Amino acid sequence: MKGNTVKKKALVAAISAIALAGLLAACSSNGGGGSASGGTSPKLTGCSNKYVYPNAPQVSVWGWYPNMKLVVDNFNKLHKDVQICWNNVGQGAAEYTKVQTGISAKKGLPDVVMLEADHLATYEIQGALVDLSKYGADKVKSNFSAGAWNDVSGANGTVYGAPIDGGPIALIYRTDVFKKYGITTPPTTWAEYAADAAKVKAAGGPLFGDFGGNVPALTMALQIQKGAVPFTYSSAKPTNIKIDLDDQNSVDVLNYWADLVKNKEVGTADQFTTDYISGVVGGKYATYVSAAWAPGYLTGAGVGKGASSGVWAVAPIPQWNSSDPVQTNWGGSAFSVTSQATDKKLAAEVALGIYADPASLKDGWTKQIIFPLNQSILKSAAFANNKSTFFSGQTANKDVYIPAENAYKGINYSPLTVYYYAQLQAESTKINQGKETGTQAAANLQANLTKYAKSQGFTVTQ
Repeated sequence: MKGNTVKKKALVAAISAIALAGLLAACSSNGGGGSASGGTSPKLTGCSNKYVYPNAPQVSVWGWYPNMKLVVDNFNKLHKDVQICWNNVGQGAAEYTKVQTGISAKKGLPDVVMLEADHLATYEIQGALVDLSKYGADKVKSNFSAGAWNDVSGANGTVYGAPIDGGPIALIYRTDVFKKYGITTPPTTWAEYAADAAKVKAAGGPLFGDFGGNVPALTMALQIQKGAVPFTYSSAKPTNIKIDLDDQNSVDVLNYWADLVKNKEVGTADQFTTDYISGVVGGKYATYVSAAWAPGYLTGAGVGKGASSGVWAVAPIPQWNSSDPVQTNWGGSAFSVTSQATDKKLAAEVALGIYADPASLKDGWTKQIIFPLNQSILKSAAFANNKSTFFSGQTANKDVYIPAENAYKGINYSPLTVYYYAQLQAESTKINQGKETGTQAAANLQANLTKYAKSQGFTVTQ
């Protein structure tokens, strides 16, 4: 037992030294703001909001949603026993760098922090997050799909975040391009997608899609849809990890996109860039494989206006086996309680209750800020029957996104996610440059991650 404890301490020390690479945070926004002090002192100052009940104990929160001020105000109006002191310290790399600094320094973290689900294991293994199952998490479990709950859960019923939004993946496409090139229905399988891509290319049409090197989380999600299990990890045995990045399913997906790239049927532009968005607006791409938060992002980036208005529709993600459909997810965030919280019970009340009231959830989905995971919204007629402006009146939630979310089973994330994303991005870029096949990229990833994991103190199996 003593040997295992020493090994875990060494592993945690190594993990805490990982440089958190800056990956684009899905369904997030840019924003400034200062930092909030840790603890639930009744005199927290420097908040970006005003208290409704200033004499109540206060909990510090970091969060980046565009409508966080409204969400915090709604919470504070509804809770006389606790008030939120909120600040936006940035999103993506900006926030995660501050989180890692606070973990290493053992001070400086807020009581509650918004994190993407794929980062939870990285911080949990460092002892930075509180198990919410001890503070009433099961009371809200029924509000979410099994997949959404699995994404924030650890071993033996532990829970390290309260889910808020997600990103079930679908196929966004241009109806004008499909009509022009005789595609009467959106592809339902990836084989049909490739065939349609070849058809449009042969007719001199635009690129059918894009395999961006800078979206490794999407690439991983598509591999998982095929049946890949990149990592098998449990917080019950934190020093053990199974890595399987060169299995046939992972290889098949990388080779699939490598072939489309080689045939110049899809592009290789980094997504979320000005050039890429310009291409989307200008009709350079016939499809966009992305998550449920994409319409809001695209609208905010100027897509769906002018020449690119009234031409968008959405369909379920193509399947590898139409008789056995699999849904997958890209993005999604949760509120976690940090181990530096002074009053963990009170902090848990905030984490489980923030962005959970009907008014905040409605504001989030009606303004396309989030795709909510709360079943009270997913089962509501207003949400299901909403006619999307971006999709020209299509009931996209009912037709595509709600079924996808409810069928999603969850992903087994590992503490190596950030490092893995960086390596997958590098290998995807080599594929796009014609320097590697998908098979070679997968082999490199397996060797690289195995070596890295062992250097961090993990016992690795395949």
